[in-house]
Amino acid sequence: MIPDTIERTVLINAPRERVWSVLTEPAFLGRWFGSGQPVEIDLRPGGLVVFDHGVHGTIPARLQTVEPPQVLSWRWSQGAAGQEPDDANATLVEFTLTADGSTGATLLTLVESGFARLGLPADEAADRHRANTRNWPGKLDRLCADCEQIPA
Repeated sequence: MIPDTIERTVLINAPRERVWSVLTEPAFLGRWFGSGQPVEIDLRPGGLVVFDHGVHGTIPARLQTVEPPQVLSWRWSQGAAGQEPDDANATLVEFTLTADGSTGATLLTLVESGFARLGLPADEAADRHRANTRNWPGKLDRLCADCEQIPA
């Protein structure tokens, strides 16, 4: 059976609006999630995000939910680099931001789902799940660092 979901939660010592900026502004998003270059982003439901992942090529994603500063989600292809996401090849990545009123920190929950429904052979879908599971901690560490250490 193919695992369907990856879930991670991190507490970020920054206000929710700051975390939202790091999630959505081209320079920040390209730094923590891409190869370091600013991303192309049309920040609206249905808008396109284009990530430069260096050796992995260019990866387009379609924004699904844009609810500042609470929820951001995109659907991105798990197939070949440059492939547009669709119902058969994409997983959904969703970030939910919850403010901690007592500390001013933000609880960020990441859920990536849809691996079991990919139109890929089972071993390839499981490989994508394993690879993404390994990669999210480092990406979230970089996101936290940008939120907590770099001036807005």
